[in-house]
Amino acid sequence: MIVRRSPAELEKLRRSGLLVYQILQNLKSMVAEGVTTQDLEVAAVKMISDAGAKPAFKGYSSQASSAKFPCVLCTSVNDEVIHGMPSMKRKLKSGDIVSIDTGVQLDGYFGDSALTVPVGEITASTKKLLDVTAESLELAIDRVRAGNRLFDISGTIERFIVSNGFSIVRDFVGHGIGTSLHEEPQIPNYIDRRGDNPRLKPGMVLAIEPMVNAGKPETKVLPDKWTAVAKDGSYSAHFEHMVAVTDNGPWVLSRP
Repeated sequence: MIVRRSPAELEKLRRSGLLVYQILQNLKSMVAEGVTTQDLEVAAVKMISDAGAKPAFKGYSSQASSAKFPCVLCTSVNDEVIHGMPSMKRKLKSGDIVSIDTGVQLDGYFGDSALTVPVGEITASTKKLLDVTAESLELAIDRVRAGNRLFDISGTIERFIVSNGFSIVRDFVGHGIGTSLHEEPQIPNYIDRRGDNPRLKPGMVLAIEPMVNAGKPETKVLPDKWTAVAKDGSYSAHFEHMVAVTDNGPWVLSRP
């Protein structure tokens, strides 16, 4: 069932979204050669605690993994698509890219957002991967309008990514968000003819998150049961915002 949120609920989701935005901006400023992904984790733990919020990811379990996720951040480096685990052993180096994804629960409502950050100088092709993925999200956000359908979002991402020579990860999708981290509907970044295509209505809140590989779309999950990587070893980018459907168009809850 797709839940439509009241104006008061949207304001609470907005608070959660803005907290995640601030955390991600602070972490982005920390990214540099020599920094470990565990350094980012430690900083995020403190920021979430200082805000009086709870981490949304730590302790999370899914049908796909029997193991509970042990961290507050997902830090996915280079060919890691999503769900990479922070580690003292993972020291960032120039030319890397790192997707930082985090979520919080504040006053019973969830926030969730992600961005991919370059480390030092990256190649032109990698920069294009990041730019195209980020732009696909902006194009998708513009389709979050009452009366449109879910596949207007999905198809917009798919067409733009494919036209730029990249591939869309199909094993993972976006989702609704509210009083649970993952709610209906599922939001594929491609038109899935087997899936539901509901009409967008005011009060719906969508976490849209294109995951894009420089090479082929196939992924595999590592033995840690969480980290998903591109099977062909190609770099992968990931951006995410939570967006509310309103009578006045899209409202991005996870940025000012």
